[in-house]
Amino acid sequence: MTLVRRPSPFGEMLTLRQAMDRLFDDDFRPSRWLSGGLDGPALPLDVTTTTDALTIEAALPGIRPEDVDITVENGTVTISGKTAEERTADEGSYVVQEIRRGSFSRSVTLPNGLEPDKANATFENGILRLEIPKAEQVKPRQIKISPVSNGHGQRSIDQPAEPQAQAS
Repeated sequence: MTLVRRPSPFGEMLTLRQAMDRLFDDDFRPSRWLSGGLDGPALPLDVTTTTDALTIEAALPGIRPEDVDITVENGTVTISGKTAEERTADEGSYVVQEIRRGSFSRSVTLPNGLEPDKANATFENGILRLEIPKAEQVKPRQIKISPVSNGHGQRSIDQPAEPQAQAS
């Protein structure tokens, strides 16, 4: 039996895309520089939650803490700022230019039950860490079970058993 392979139209489209990529170098694709473009968001974040707080970590390499603003309004936290101004190549043109410059902003909707007034922000080694504590009423609670004695000869768990008389 002979197998016949038919060319896939999608395979040809991929080839066309590869040809276009060769024609236009990576540096000329405008979607690369947009937030959420091919290389991911302009301000990458990690958002984690524990029983006590919500933590947001933002990668801000090369940015000074005084150039970053954090605001909380209507249940949304916004991290924004400005990087160094756009540079021009004084002695020739760029061969590769990948460092993002200009202003940036990223917003995250906060869940209910947080206390943003008690938030704490630190900045170390290019990582901004914002910790927003959870309100006491939304924290998980451990409920202790109390034993009850009903007076019918049953003892509570906290009371030691009475030693029984040994038969002689």
